[in-house]
Amino acid sequence: MAVTSRKHAIIAVLTVAAIGVHILLRFAFEATGEVCGQPLFQLPLLAILVVGGVPLVLDLVFKLIKGQFGSDLLAGISIVTSAVLGEYLAGALVVLMLSGGEALEAYAVRSASSVLEALARRMPSLAHRKLDGTIADVPLDEVVVGGTLVVFPHEICPVDGTVVEGHGVMDESYLTGEPYKMSKAPGSEVLSGSINGETVLTIRAGKLALDSRYAKIMQVMRASEQHRPRLRRLGDQLGALYTPLAVAIALGAWAASGEAIRFLAVLVVATPCPLLIAIPVAVIGSISLAARRGIIIKDPAVLEKIDTCRTAIFDKTGTLTYGQPRLTELIPGPGFARDDVLALVASLECYSKHPLSSAILQAAHQAGVPLQGATAISERPGEGLRGTVAGRSIQVTSRNQLTTQHPELATDLPAAGSGLECVIVIDGRYAATFHFRDEPRAEGASFIHHLRPKHRFNRVLLVSGDRESEVRYLADQVGIEEVYFSQSPEDKLELVRKETKQRNTVFLGDGINDGPALTAATVGIAFGQHSDITAEAAGAVILESSLQRVDEFFHLSRRMRSIALQSAVGGMALSLIGMLLAAAGYLPPVAGAIAQEIIDVLAVLNALRVAIPPKSLSDC
Repeated sequence: MAVTSRKHAIIAVLTVAAIGVHILLRFAFEATGEVCGQPLFQLPLLAILVVGGVPLVLDLVFKLIKGQFGSDLLAGISIVTSAVLGEYLAGALVVLMLSGGEALEAYAVRSASSVLEALARRMPSLAHRKLDGTIADVPLDEVVVGGTLVVFPHEICPVDGTVVEGHGVMDESYLTGEPYKMSKAPGSEVLSGSINGETVLTIRAGKLALDSRYAKIMQVMRASEQHRPRLRRLGDQLGALYTPLAVAIALGAWAASGEAIRFLAVLVVATPCPLLIAIPVAVIGSISLAARRGIIIKDPAVLEKIDTCRTAIFDKTGTLTYGQPRLTELIPGPGFARDDVLALVASLECYSKHPLSSAILQAAHQAGVPLQGATAISERPGEGLRGTVAGRSIQVTSRNQLTTQHPELATDLPAAGSGLECVIVIDGRYAATFHFRDEPRAEGASFIHHLRPKHRFNRVLLVSGDRESEVRYLADQVGIEEVYFSQSPEDKLELVRKETKQRNTVFLGDGINDGPALTAATVGIAFGQHSDITAEAAGAVILESSLQRVDEFFHLSRRMRSIALQSAVGGMALSLIGMLLAAAGYLPPVAGAIAQEIIDVLAVLNALRVAIPPKSLSDC
């Protein structure tokens, strides 16, 4: 593709030079001599029609043979007609439009992708690895997960990770689009590509460089340039309708006036060589703008599809909730003190990877209870978490397991709550019930309520593998009426397939078990990068788990489609006016070629607007 683009650029430069020499010979030097029966001042134009026009016409003929029938065909007919009628200047201008179109497209795409290219230039190639008290520079691809790195003042963070030493701030505006400097302390997460402040920070690498957020954004730029989205095919369809219309007007003008020159004039004005370039330029610009907002567009076609979706299907945990349960209530059993139970259970939970462990540890930290060492730890399926703390036997289990394993203890259990819970057994006695709640996102209710009036969604569904009480509690909080609970990944997949057969759907989820549903939906949106499987299955990835970012994605899509169609249809409408003027004899071929070039430039410039951030991208 680069070779083809370079060839067209060379032809464009030679054409400009030939036109310049033609003007000098004809008007400045008033050359009147002839060569082979042709005026001397026409020779540069003839040369460019041979050197540049013939290859271009041959390319168009090959496209036609392959069935690629588009508006570029008008340019080929114009070049041939201008040569036959002796309108060499008009033919040279058409050659300039065709060859210059490739150069214009390359410039437009570079302009639309300038933000991402700037990010690419900023990516560090080395990292400062800290090992055994010494610091050494190593290539970025030698950084390992869990390795310790040092980020010096004003340097760019090389990988995603967590601060282990130091306090300071980082500028993440290149990645998040928010003009804020984020405070960093031990335990804070850092993003690759962010700029360190004035203090040294020591971080533990959480991802390889190629898996970090910065690298993900760069992958978008490369992938987006290789995709040809559906909306571009819409442009081809417009061109397929436009071309026979232009030929019909040209033939009509010739027949009505008896002047073949009008046939040429109409075709020259109709030549929209770079016109439909505006559509992919709009797509690339939207992808760039989305990346700045933390939205990775993996499949450019979703930019067109999302505005046609009428059913929204949401997973629960991590999508409409924060995915971070917290301990809301601790009900001690007879003979047990609240803080004593919390201290014993938290001491055991230090060794568990269960999702509720972090909530228990956080509650223990807030309560200031002391933790002790644990031994004989086991966490077998169906048995819960077991261990010994300070010589006491601890078991963390569920209500159902306790009822099955120790029915004599179940009589002391309080009534089941609406949220998550676990039951504690200490030294063979019922000790406590812990209640947890995964809170709805703060923006959840406003986002759900605005989907119907602002984005024309007819149905909103909540689908979750959790039990009914927990799912209905969330649905009531955010305002969703259609609820599906206790759903397996297979159940979710079947539901999404069924809904997608009826109307276009968008599915939002963040877990591995959401992968099949994301693939089956018309548009799959993955939250965060918690699962590579989920991200691969989705058409778009929201790097920051935020419903506001989802709303921005909706608006980006609508804005892209609107501007792309403005550029294509608006440019064709202006060309149609020019064709009618040419058919009536008011626009000769040379003037028509110049007018068409102006129209094409206006269309592409309008498409470039899509990369300029508007004042607001959300209305929820």
